[in-house]
Amino acid sequence: MSLIVDTLEGTIDRVAVAIERIQTFVPEEGYYVAFSGGKDSQVVLDLVERSGVKFDAHMNLTTVDPPELLRFVREHYAERVTLERPETSMYKLIVKKRIPPTRRVRYCCEHLKERGGTGRIVVTGIRWAESSRRSQRRMTESCFNDKTKVFLHPIIDWSDEDVWEYLNGRGLPHCSLYDEGKHRIGCVMCPMSRRMKQEAERWPKFAAMYERACVASYDKAVSDGLVRDRQWDNGHDMYEWWINNSPATCDDPQLFPLDN
Repeated sequence: MSLIVDTLEGTIDRVAVAIERIQTFVPEEGYYVAFSGGKDSQVVLDLVERSGVKFDAHMNLTTVDPPELLRFVREHYAERVTLERPETSMYKLIVKKRIPPTRRVRYCCEHLKERGGTGRIVVTGIRWAESSRRSQRRMTESCFNDKTKVFLHPIIDWSDEDVWEYLNGRGLPHCSLYDEGKHRIGCVMCPMSRRMKQEAERWPKFAAMYERACVASYDKAVSDGLVRDRQWDNGHDMYEWWINNSPATCDDPQLFPLDN
């Protein structure tokens, strides 16, 4: 695909269309721009800045962000994006929930990544091409968990090629992790990435934190009397099950109830 597209109805300039979307929906108080440091949020932030509308940009830190990403953001966006620290950490969440996050139980996103923007129009870099689930999203939509929050996804119909064409055409730098072959950048050892073992080797301090959290969460579950039909002998076994992406039997709330 290209940022300039010839159709039966004429020529479409994807950049002009995205800027028009941003200018059309701008509220009086301005936009809340959700920034992650990834390529899509870079494009969106640049488009919002070019559109001339009022906005404030925020990046929600998760305590398990890749150090390369944090260095990149601090070097290139420190004066343009507010870094928001969470009230809790991934370690504390795992202990509280008594289990690490899995593909079916992703409580961490709500507590760590999806904070902020209440009562605002939130601009994001979500695109249909990212995943089958995101292909069902709409350009404007209400937040499922917070009805006072409305999302605007101005580049929802862009391809990966469009994003890179825009970044390169604008001369915008990008995080070095993309040069190592990563297509998307998220939390270290996220179970959705399917590269947990490789990332554990790349960032061993994070792996050690996750294992300590599994030990503490398992011990807490045992002391609370909430482990039935144990599939692990201890928290180290839980960690090995988790990092190897074993079947998610522990997602059954009857086996391992989760705290709210």
